Amino acid sequence: MSTPSAEPVLLPAKRRVAQLAMLAFAVVIVMIAYANVGLAIDDKIPSGMLTYGLGLGGLMLAAYLVLAKFAPWADPLILPLVTLINGLGLVMIYRLEQAGAFGASASTQLLWTAIGVVMFSVTLIVLRDHRALQRLTYTAGAVGLFLLISPLLPFIGVEENGARIWIGIPGVGQLQPAEFAKLALIVFFAGYLVAKRDVLALAGRRLLFIDLPRARDLGPVLITWGLSLGVLIMQKDLGSSLLIFGTFIAMLYIATQRTSWVLIGILLFIGGAILAGLLFDHVYARFEVFLDPGNKELYARELGGSEQLMQGLFSMASGGIFGTGLGQGHPDLIPLAISDFIFPATGEELGLAGLMALLMVYALLVERGLRTSIAARDPFSKLLAGGLSFILAWQVFIIVGGVTNLIPLTGLVTPFMSQGGSALLANWILIALLVRMSDAARKPPPQAIQDEGMTQVFQR
Repeated sequence: MSTPSAEPVLLPAKRRVAQLAMLAFAVVIVMIAYANVGLAIDDKIPSGMLTYGLGLGGLMLAAYLVLAKFAPWADPLILPLVTLINGLGLVMIYRLEQAGAFGASASTQLLWTAIGVVMFSVTLIVLRDHRALQRLTYTAGAVGLFLLISPLLPFIGVEENGARIWIGIPGVGQLQPAEFAKLALIVFFAGYLVAKRDVLALAGRRLLFIDLPRARDLGPVLITWGLSLGVLIMQKDLGSSLLIFGTFIAMLYIATQRTSWVLIGILLFIGGAILAGLLFDHVYARFEVFLDPGNKELYARELGGSEQLMQGLFSMASGGIFGTGLGQGHPDLIPLAISDFIFPATGEELGLAGLMALLMVYALLVERGLRTSIAARDPFSKLLAGGLSFILAWQVFIIVGGVTNLIPLTGLVTPFMSQGGSALLANWILIALLVRMSDAARKPPPQAIQDEGMTQVFQR
């Protein structure tokens, strides 16, 4: 038996030092931005700068120590990138708080960030082998479905701004279960597609240049389509509907490599959205605003009007290429700028250049997730990492497309930046899953330390 290759493997400690330096650099950038806001507003460094700086730095140091202990081979870039985005979100919420924006509270968001880091740490500590999730495929599907429909249940469901996507928890506040449902459904999709991908990859009839799937295999797509339409109609939540169906189609494509599934998915969703627009007023209102946001009647409409969209567009236009500068814009003019429209508020003060830099950070984060998917050693990990990376990119596209009027507004929030706990906690868990899979993919395989005839001894 030949002796296995014994190429030297880089020690994790060397990369951890580089990761710690990048983490510190991200915190420094956030603190400079924080100081910039205070100098622009009051001509002095904000009094709470040390508290926020030490708070954010301490949280990220704790996350780093957990990662170094329980996932030493994980991609060293993921945590610093998330720290930078989360920190810039805190700065923008502080900026909006200073401008008097309704509901803005940087200290509350810092508290949610702390809970998010705890969730990140607990996920890494408890989930030592992510492949265990494959055994929970159908359990995850049931949990995801229950979370998705829970806002429709009496007594706990809460309707707000025309959408029923919240549940009330006594003593805690409101929670948006769809944010956690998306994680459970991605685990279900990955496990299901690994088991069924050979059947789903079988070709049926060929139409023009496309190999259509067999009619009997359309069941999963039709069920997911019906589920997403149900969310759109019953909860009036276009964002979650688009997010779930788009992610399933993308994972189906990753599993089968067949473009016909993508075309079928796009046609089904467009057809369903048009049908829902014709039958339901709240969906039609979204399309009205999308087609003619400058209409005066739509601008003044109290519910489902275009004022928020137009103010966001005005803000980004007034920011120009380089922006007005942090603390020197008028983000308070945008309704609910702390949530859906924090991206245009950022664009006004950082300009097009700042937004492009922010999108590059998101793109780099997604790229690291996709790289993990490619490097994974088993089909379940490849699909799970690909699905989690795609949903992050898909969510950024949907929110940016909505606020720039490229697509209808959906009500989704910008990952790690918008104020609120549900999305932030779910996204920190998502990052923990990516880090866990990255650690497994990058960990060197066991190496032979001696060759004694036909006997090999392995060590980790």
